[in-house]
Amino acid sequence: MGPNAFEEHQQLPISRKPQLNDTELTGLIGELVTRSEEFRTAWAKHNVRLHHTGRKSFRHPAVGVLTFDFDAMELPAQPGLTLTAYSAPSGTPVHDALQLLATWAATEEAQVTDTPADSGPQER
Repeated sequence: MGPNAFEEHQQLPISRKPQLNDTELTGLIGELVTRSEEFRTAWAKHNVRLHHTGRKSFRHPAVGVLTFDFDAMELPAQPGLTLTAYSAPSGTPVHDALQLLATWAATEEAQVTDTPADSGPQER
């Protein structure tokens, strides 16, 4: 279990407690409780909170680890929903990696658009 497991549990929304039909979340919590003393202690204390700002890392298979700043806000019209915006400041390695991924995506899209579709025999 990686060092982020404890941080991940702290970001579970308080309103998202396990319910009888929420087997995925219940399984995740069960696994963390059995594998991490730190998680087990924190979970027992209900030390679960939503982080409104911070940094989050993702691993992309082509460009590696991307670490973003984030801001999260709860949506009052939809209790339990949170909107999270991730940002990468210009000139940073993360911004450059995102630009590279965007270029790759645009190139692939252009290649698909430029390739004539196999329409088969024409009917008259």
